[in-house]
Amino acid sequence: MTGVPRPSLSYRTEDGLRLGALLWRFGPGWRMISSAMLGGGIGPREWVLNAQVAAGYSRMDPVEHMEALGPGGPGVGMMTAALVERYAVAADGGAEAVATVGLGVPTWAAAPEGVADPGLPAAPESGREHAGVCETGGRVPRPGTINILVAVPVAFSDPALVNAVMTVTEAKTQALLEAGFPCTGTASDAVCVAVREDGPAEAFGGPRSVWGARIARAVHRAVLDGAGDWRTRRAGTTARFRDL
Repeated sequence: MTGVPRPSLSYRTEDGLRLGALLWRFGPGWRMISSAMLGGGIGPREWVLNAQVAAGYSRMDPVEHMEALGPGGPGVGMMTAALVERYAVAADGGAEAVATVGLGVPTWAAAPEGVADPGLPAAPESGREHAGVCETGGRVPRPGTINILVAVPVAFSDPALVNAVMTVTEAKTQALLEAGFPCTGTASDAVCVAVREDGPAEAFGGPRSVWGARIARAVHRAVLDGAGDWRTRRAGTTARFRDL
């Protein structure tokens, strides 16, 4: 297996909410770089978890929480308030990207000190079939996070891995701006880039390197599709409630 494995989707109930989680089982032979609290940094990893959590998540043990949801062993655990089952996938020349996109609280990275992020008005949602919706039928604000997983079938040096994270972030921001969202992302975005452990290591991961360019195009497409899906669902939900 050289690319992103097909994820498994599971659901759990926490604090009256039905929450989804995506799990990718890569197995041995992979090295990852991630900004996630669980399994962040650089090292051998065998799985990646993208778990939905409630809006306004305030637990003080996020690492332990993600560990409890994962399969055990070395892995990466990311969190989001977005609907994980609405993940977007794109590929380019062997580079694969998966994005879960939630844009309820978009941010500019270089915002003025002390000025709160304005966010977008909450779109009410109902129905127990939606992850993150109160089981009692209540309406829940839908903030979110943009989590991105990338996999390439070659090895990268440590500097190239760091460069790849920069490339992912630049491609994400380009996609958001092209999709009409005036932001650089959200304040809680996470990234994970998976590469092979064995073989000659690529020295570069920037957007004009061979693999960096492929990563950039795949991430750009996945985030663009995910942002479009988020806007469509949000607009449709708002319209339904206005008709009630």
